[in-house]
Amino acid sequence: MTQLVSVITPVHPPSIPYLMDAYASLVKQEMPDGWDWQWLVQEDGQSGALVDALTDDPRISVGSGRAGGPGVARTLALSRVTGNLIKVLDADDQLTAGALARDIAAFDTHPQIGWTTSRVLDLLPDGSTAGWDKDPAGGVISRGDVLSFWQSNEYRPSVHPATLCLRRDLVFALGGWMALPASEDTGLLLAASAVSEGYFTREYGLLYRKWPGQVTGQAAHREPVEYQGRMRIIEARTAALASLLPEGLPLTALT
Repeated sequence: MTQLVSVITPVHPPSIPYLMDAYASLVKQEMPDGWDWQWLVQEDGQSGALVDALTDDPRISVGSGRAGGPGVARTLALSRVTGNLIKVLDADDQLTAGALARDIAAFDTHPQIGWTTSRVLDLLPDGSTAGWDKDPAGGVISRGDVLSFWQSNEYRPSVHPATLCLRRDLVFALGGWMALPASEDTGLLLAASAVSEGYFTREYGLLYRKWPGQVTGQAAHREPVEYQGRMRIIEARTAALASLLPEGLPLTALT
């Protein structure tokens, strides 16, 4: 029986032109024997703009719902998940060659982990790329390490939430993505890291597109009152999960 990685992509109209680049990066993935992927594309709204935006591929599942931001769109897409692993892929980003196979290998090799991440290259408007000089060493990440770094580095996590791949049951146990207007992916990363070990792959797994319409590049994303409020909510949730589950989740039972 084929095992699946369920790749979830939230979409709003400005990001639709980049969808086929994301799809092309999925098609290029060489999957291990017995594995395939499904792509759950979820519009944040009900404009119908996705009708002609995607190619005909039985692995693609398109959904829509009331607009509520990317966190709501991602969580609504969970209703169609059939894979044991859930991979994040934003509409304007691209996976690198071998990204999904490396995620799968990490889970196979380290059955105690609940999530994986990888290095990221920013994809700049001129087509060039740029990395980050504070990536951690590759390997298992202990519970609490992501939170400690995040608190000490102006709310920047040590690993990139746009590269997350998680065990399906962990995502559902945590309630999906946070009900926030932004930073919902950071919230899921910190929540997952509070209750389970993770894994960081030193190979680049994502091209993270930088472009003028990028939501995280807008002034509203850093509006001080809302931004500080989001960070406090994420921090409080993470601390509460860590205290309620001092021994961590028995993730070996989730496979």
